[in-house]
Amino acid sequence: MSTNIEQKSDLAERRETFLERLADKVGSNVRASVVFGERVERDGVTIIPVAKAWWGFGGGSGPNPQVGGQEGLGGGAGISVSPVGYIEVKEGKARFRPIYDPRMIVPILASLGIVSALVLRGVRLLVRS
Repeated sequence: MSTNIEQKSDLAERRETFLERLADKVGSNVRASVVFGERVERDGVTIIPVAKAWWGFGGGSGPNPQVGGQEGLGGGAGISVSPVGYIEVKEGKARFRPIYDPRMIVPILASLGIVSALVLRGVRLLVRS
């Protein structure tokens, strides 16, 4: 019985170590400089890239019936980094310069169209009553 408890304890420890290593590996790579490079200095102007990053990871363990019920571990991770803008440092002053994503124009215009239609409908109903 104590062997079974020791095996479960060993598996839990391996699981924790695995997830910690996975989180460390993923977390250390989620930086704007990984995708967009380091800051650039030229002619007294410094440009610092700014990005938003999402990352996630997961893992699990359990018996594998194909290998005689032996315990197994597995996991994975995902990273997404997208540009937001850059910081321009010039003459001792810093200014954030956004980068607009043209793909956002369509959802914004569609939302404005829906809101406009609802407002016009409400105005028409008020005028009729």
